[in-house]
Amino acid sequence: MMKNIKVKREKTLRRAHRVRVQIRGTEVKPRLSVKRSLRHVYVQVINDEKGYTLCAASDKEIETKGKKPVEIAKEIGQLIAKKAKEVGITTVIFDRGSYRYHGSVKAVAEGAREEGLIL
Repeated sequence: MMKNIKVKREKTLRRAHRVRVQIRGTEVKPRLSVKRSLRHVYVQVINDEKGYTLCAASDKEIETKGKKPVEIAKEIGQLIAKKAKEVGITTVIFDRGSYRYHGSVKAVAEGAREEGLIL
């Protein structure tokens, strides 16, 4: 049992490292980072050159009652796209972190694309 947990954790860390090495946000094309917990989804647009967050969104900012997690994630994607446009960002690099591209992570990307953000 313990070995399975260790193997799963190692795979997660390897996946996160593999993704993060290839992605670097700039001022022209910042990084759209997704953080997912058991209850919440957090998204932020980050300029790695200067090391600061340009805009951020989470499910704490929207009404979530009675909605499925994927629907909530899609709304967060739309919200972050609107905030990014207000700051003057139209193109970003999608950073899924250690998460696989499905479910809530995929819904965030689709919601951002629907609002016109280029990933």
